[in-house]
Order: sequence, then structure tokens, then C-alpha cells
Amino acid sequence: MKNSLVSILLIGSLFIFTHKVHAADLTQQEPTLITIKIGTPDGQHKFSPDALTLETGKLYKLRLENAGVQAYYFSSPSLVDAVYTRKVVVRDSDEKVITEIYGPVRRFEIATGKSIEWWILPVRTGVFDDVISTKKLALDGMQATITVK
Repeated sequence: MKNSLVSILLIGSLFIFTHKVHAADLTQQEPTLITIKIGTPDGQHKFSPDALTLETGKLYKLRLENAGVQAYYFSSPSLVDAVYTRKVVVRDSDEKVITEIYGPVRRFEIATGKSIEWWILPVRTGVFDDVISTKKLALDGMQATITVK
């Protein structure tokens, strides 16, 4: 009986310890998918949504979709400095992964009708209102804000 109780306590302790390790292991997180559409089929230059709120320590898969009639850029120098880029994924038209890029990326160019996945982990809070395609389009109102809490 005493050995059974000791075994139960050891197994319970091991379960709690293992659970805490996995909870703190950021590589074990499933990403939260957020889609950002860039441009519109009728030619409007905009981001949709144009405001997002993210949380530090939470893994996100930002799917950047070019819904417009021209190629667009996506950049935010201040946001790039506040996140850990886990990877960037490029898929073909059959959704098969054709490229994975690791390390910081400063700017993306996305062709018409294409998309990429930017896997990020915010590590610093702030309001990043420099999400743009190009400076010229930003002057015309094509801007977005990403807040990290």
C-alpha cells in the first residue's frame, strides 16, 4: 500500500512537472491564424483588417494574402524588431510548401493572388503604426496598425 501511494505521488509529480515544461516550451504552441488581405479585387489600396492586437509570448501565423490587382509589399520595421520570426512559409497553388525561410525578414513582396505565412512570436509590447506597402501608397492611406500587449 505504501509503495502504491509513493508511486502515485511520483507519477503525479512527473505529470505536473512535464505539463509545466510543455506549457513554457514555446515550440509546442499551435499558432493562431490571422489573415491580412492586402489590396482588393476592385483596385483599392488597403489592408484588411487595418488594426490588429496581438499578445506577447503567443505564436501567430499571419497569412498575408494579396487580394489586389497588382503586387504589393508588406513591411513594418518597428514590428520586425519586436517579434521573433519563427519562419516564413511560401506555398504553391496546391498549398504544398515550396519554401521556408528562417530568421528575420524586413519586407515581403507578394504577387497578385498569392500569399505567404509569417510565423511570429511577439516579444515586446508597443503600438506599431508603420505597417505599409510603399511610402507612396501610405501617403494615399494604405497603412495599418498592429498593437502588441
